[in-house]
Amino acid sequence: MTVSRYFLVVVALLVSALATPSASARDDGVYGSREQARAAALLDRAVAHVAQHGSEGVAAFSRQAQFVDRDLYVYALDINGRFLASGGASAVLIGENVLGELDVEGKPFFRQMVDIAKRDGEGRIAYRWFNPADSSGEPKLTSFRRVGDIIVAVGYYPPRATPAEARHLLARARHALAEGAEAALSAFQRLQGPFIRDDLYVFVVDVASGRFLAHGASPGLVGTDAHALRDPDGRPVVSEMIERARRAEDGELDYIWRNPITGRLEHKHTYFTVNDGRLVGVGYYTR
Repeated sequence: MTVSRYFLVVVALLVSALATPSASARDDGVYGSREQARAAALLDRAVAHVAQHGSEGVAAFSRQAQFVDRDLYVYALDINGRFLASGGASAVLIGENVLGELDVEGKPFFRQMVDIAKRDGEGRIAYRWFNPADSSGEPKLTSFRRVGDIIVAVGYYPPRATPAEARHLLARARHALAEGAEAALSAFQRLQGPFIRDDLYVFVVDVASGRFLAHGASPGLVGTDAHALRDPDGRPVVSEMIERARRAEDGELDYIWRNPITGRLEHKHTYFTVNDGRLVGVGYYTR
């Protein structure tokens, strides 16, 4: 993104901030539930609209209130990267090809979004974007779906998890496994499911084999050797968890890990337990 282009977007975002709730005005409640649910509901509504009205329907995203929910809005681009519509400040990009646009750290997130949509039909991507609520480049989490040649997206600025929220998600994961392991392991990796909340996710390792059975942030790890996983300091963190769990069943561990939302290495505190021969863990990031 050129300096002039970035300045233009920043100015537009500052203007839109006058009509946007501040971070302190966001809904309280269970971590990520309301914001994530609002974004998911808005995306569902927008996708249904495009499915019904086709490519001509995207114009409504720029002018109809039903596609704006306070600080959330819908935007759309085609699979060639042409920006089609937006209910927010990114409307300044309408009509332009955005494949070369970069976030504040140089990430070509629109290009990545298009690539994922072409391959998988839907996805979620994190990037650092200007947040009008506090005038900074913050991690933004955007979910998107492909409808024909149109990609429909809704993004929001996720809050950070708390220790209580991590423990609560771990308890829910244990209960789900007790109800049915196969369904639970699948649910832990479902992008729009109840076990992935912003930077909170569940991972499961078979204690006997040391293989990952589920990983909400990196499904590609499933089937791989968890003992081979190291943090940046070279610590075999999963091996340590398994060793502690064998002695006491439940435990906690601090280590450094990459936050899937910020993309940065951060301190992480993970709660874990053993459930029917499976190590189940949920952690939160402490910066």
